[in-house]
Amino acid sequence: MLGLPQMIQTRAQLGYRGVVVALFAVLFTYMAFNVADQVLMASGLHGAFGWNAHLVAAATAVLAAALAIFGYDWVHRVFRFLLVISFPCYAIISVAILVGHAGGQAPARPGHFLFAAFMSQFSVAAAYNLTHAPYVSDYSRYMPRKTPARGIIGAVFFGASGSAIWLIALGAWLATRLGIGDGLVGLQVVGDKVAAPLGSITAFLSATALLATMGMNAYGGMLTVLTGIDSFKTLKTSRAWRAVTVIALAIVWYAIGAGISTSGSSTAVNAVLNSLTLMLYLLVPWTALNLVDYFFVRRGHYAITDIFRSDGVYGAWGWRGLVAYFADFAAEIPFMVLPPIAGLSYTGYFPAHLTSSVDYSWLVGLVVSGLVYLVLSRSLDLAAERTAIDVSERELQAIDVAAEAAATAEHGHPDAQAPRDGGVT
Repeated sequence: MLGLPQMIQTRAQLGYRGVVVALFAVLFTYMAFNVADQVLMASGLHGAFGWNAHLVAAATAVLAAALAIFGYDWVHRVFRFLLVISFPCYAIISVAILVGHAGGQAPARPGHFLFAAFMSQFSVAAAYNLTHAPYVSDYSRYMPRKTPARGIIGAVFFGASGSAIWLIALGAWLATRLGIGDGLVGLQVVGDKVAAPLGSITAFLSATALLATMGMNAYGGMLTVLTGIDSFKTLKTSRAWRAVTVIALAIVWYAIGAGISTSGSSTAVNAVLNSLTLMLYLLVPWTALNLVDYFFVRRGHYAITDIFRSDGVYGAWGWRGLVAYFADFAAEIPFMVLPPIAGLSYTGYFPAHLTSSVDYSWLVGLVVSGLVYLVLSRSLDLAAERTAIDVSERELQAIDVAAEAAATAEHGHPDAQAPRDGGVT
């Protein structure tokens, strides 16, 4: 493990400045999730409690922005608190469903297996897991460089897959057995059937978790924006920069979410599905070339200090990575099924004529981006990079020694660490 955020490590493939291409994709992911979450909360709380959807949307934008401005530590405090108090509620409801005490009826005419429907769900699942990469990236920036890889992989895998399997199955039960399409309303109904007011409490806590997620997205989006600016002009981060950037992002996602809700052109569920589809198109090429580079080209060996220099061994613009990224996007176009957005939609040749409207673009892009980057990387001068890696390792060792000496002088023990205030790094 490099001890680096994945978006920073991507400079090795796209270049110190070329990384803005991937940063744009990640920023879109954060913003798209916040738009979708805002629509879900406004719709769900209105359906569950009758609250004014417009006021809910405005309040969530303000509160999420405030949480992001307070910083990383507060985001995680809120999530830890919500986990402790909401987990028992979900567990009680899930057990009640399993033992048959939650009501509901099996559909009179169960549907049959449809490959197109399966692929749609598979694509949603893929998008959900791929979009975890930026979250892991932003979290890893605070981890010690020698954090065991096994612990990170286990936490990410079981956290992402376990929660998704549990909650997707719960949502499917609510939709098929109660005929309810809104998750918050469904939780309220089934929970109150088990033991009122359990459902109302669970629905409110779920909405609060969405709010905390929006705060985390705003924080990650702020880091992405400032990293992009710093790629072209050295930026000394501060609380003021953090606040201004978060507020600007909040205005944008609130305006887009309010427009979706007002126009009536998309339901809350459609907002999520459309967002996930667009995220797939943008994140797949980045994921492919990043993984191919780490496991097959450079095999985990990087000159870390050069990643933070525009004149380093990786250069300002990594033409190989950029060509692979845009080749992927071009290859996706004939296979795309763009959802209706602002009255516009698009269906590529293959789904229109050969694949029964099934969108395979992200699978095609995954292969194309990886192969193109792998072929282009055959001309890399890895010998020159090994020299840079040796220099980088010596620089990092000197930094570690200086940090341990400073910690010993200040706290009396080399492993002691000064507390963080959650500021931008």
